[in-house]
Amino acid sequence: MSGKGRVPMRRLRQVLCCVLVAGCAVSVSATQRSSVASDQETLIALEQGWNEAFYAKNLAFIENLLADDFIATYDDGSRGDKAGELALVEAFNQQVESAVQDEFTVKVYGETGLVWFTLRLVGIRQGERVEVVLRYTDVWVLHDGRWQCVSTQSTRVNTR
Repeated sequence: MSGKGRVPMRRLRQVLCCVLVAGCAVSVSATQRSSVASDQETLIALEQGWNEAFYAKNLAFIENLLADDFIATYDDGSRGDKAGELALVEAFNQQVESAVQDEFTVKVYGETGLVWFTLRLVGIRQGERVEVVLRYTDVWVLHDGRWQCVSTQSTRVNTR
């Protein structure tokens, strides 16, 4: 097999092995990227579910979402824990016309996820229409195969 225009069998095997190894590397890389995208989509869905559950007073959903060591820092600077957050949900009695989350940014670092988003609230307070914009930073950790929020911080945005 050493004639002109012919590739030696040994060289052909080397080329095929390189192609197979490259193909496997691309496949593994694509799988890793899709799992990150999946985690990002999951975290956004959890954030949206949390928002809906808050206004529906779905305590069971939120209790399952929050880690036992959950800490919240609210837009007024006060802090709360899981029990305090659940009490806020239960006591909430504002008339909300809309609560829209947008501007999501999600980063996943192994078993930790960071989610930044904006919440635009419109409602009635003391008989007047009020619009409030809050920016959130939430920290999620993968516990026993499911994402749980360990920390949230909200900052009120002046909309003047």
